[in-house]
Amino acid sequence: MKKYIFTLILLVSFVVHKQKVYSQTINEIFISMPAELLPGISEGNKTMLTVDTSKTAIPYIFGEIQKVNHGSSYLNIKTSDVGNTQIKLLPVAGDSSIVSVIQTVCGGAETDICNSIITFYTIDWKELDNELFLPSLSPEMFMDSSKKYIDNYKYALSLPDIYPISAKYDETSTDLTLLFHYKDRLDNMHLKEFESFLKSDSVILQWDESGFK
Repeated sequence: MKKYIFTLILLVSFVVHKQKVYSQTINEIFISMPAELLPGISEGNKTMLTVDTSKTAIPYIFGEIQKVNHGSSYLNIKTSDVGNTQIKLLPVAGDSSIVSVIQTVCGGAETDICNSIITFYTIDWKELDNELFLPSLSPEMFMDSSKKYIDNYKYALSLPDIYPISAKYDETSTDLTLLFHYKDRLDNMHLKEFESFLKSDSVILQWDESGFK
């Protein structure tokens, strides 16, 4: 009930500001992005990165920001050797949109163990409740639920250091791909047991204009 009430309020707000919402582009969203989400980069440099199609990198407090992918509703930038930020416009009913941001940090010996934080905002960068749009992310999403009553299923889920989950938006659709980084976090003995309960190391969630399913 909470989700539907909030969605109704959100949609009413979008209708009131429909013209403003409809005119927003990914470039304008990125340029107006709050400093706390991307510190150390000026509005002028953000404008240069999005407007100048030949410009793929701009100066940054930690070196430089590199543009990886840039579409009509999607921007993917590399913020450091181990950091990445994705910005995606997601459509909601009434020709409106909300903004989703994925901030990913990778580590490990070959920086291949990644963990993402996913957040949602209005186009004015007011933060929205994640629970309204995204199910709780956990290792259980990747497990074979048909085996949950088998001995050691709960034990496998309780193994330490198996929780890094990274996320990536598709550039041309609203699909969200989740990747489970567990292999390098378990020794060989635990790895074999854990994988016996694993369904897949990736999950694709689809956006239905009200949330990911």
